[in-house]
Amino acid sequence: MPVVDAAGAPVGMVSEGDLIGRDETDREARRDWWLTLLAEGGTLNADFVASLRASERSARDAMASPVVTVGEETEIGEVARLLTAHRIKRVPVLRDGQIVGIVSRADLVRALALEGPRPATVAAGGMLAEAMAGLYYRFSHRQHPPEPVELPLGLDDAEPTASDFRSLVADHEHSKLEHQQEHRRTAAVQRKHRVAELIDLHISDDNWRSLLQQARQSAERGEKEFMLLRFPGQLCSDGGRAINISEARWPETLRGEAGELYLRWERDLKSQGFPLGARFLDFPGGMPGDVGLFLTWGQ
Repeated sequence: MPVVDAAGAPVGMVSEGDLIGRDETDREARRDWWLTLLAEGGTLNADFVASLRASERSARDAMASPVVTVGEETEIGEVARLLTAHRIKRVPVLRDGQIVGIVSRADLVRALALEGPRPATVAAGGMLAEAMAGLYYRFSHRQHPPEPVELPLGLDDAEPTASDFRSLVADHEHSKLEHQQEHRRTAAVQRKHRVAELIDLHISDDNWRSLLQQARQSAERGEKEFMLLRFPGQLCSDGGRAINISEARWPETLRGEAGELYLRWERDLKSQGFPLGARFLDFPGGMPGDVGLFLTWGQ
């Protein structure tokens, strides 16, 4: 994980090795911890337990600094050289002093695999080269398996080990997690823009009549409710908390278009026997996402 200062500039990196320690005692503690898990109920290593209780340490205490970084236009060969020279697995990518991505060893191998056919001397690289190329074919679902590629860090002439393959899986999982996080960040930005739009949006008489007509058509199709509006939970003054736990005061938290629709319902439809309800429609990444505002008439 990158560590940044108040301005968002990188000041260090924290790795698994930084957290669990790199000396022999810590490695033994880590090994005993996993053995305990497998044994289901054995005694935890005392050194490992003690390390878990040391909660005063911060990211600054554990991080490796200064951090090695590259720019967006840095060539892949130079990135591989930096990883080799500094014996690191990943390097942050900067734009105007801010982190915009991370390049890992797995990313380099994938990039090499996508470059196309390699020279004959490279194609005869070795068993590990072929195995890694096959793994990346499976991970990326390519139509045609890539030609064997030359691996960075001089691994193409080495005999394959289970540790090598576990590292490949770990790097793949890390890359997948990064993509998921980027997707969540993009969705969060989109929700923020949507909230800004809905805050300033007003319901006209024509809009209201159109919604009522659509609700009537839903009833004609045999449906018992109609969603008047779908909006991000952040549009609510409490982020949607009252709706999520079904508090009676949830209408008080509505803002913008959602608030105006509630007032229209209260004025025109409440006395006509139409209940109005709100509920969350999705929970992206386990967090509350969009809310639906529903006009109902069924039993």
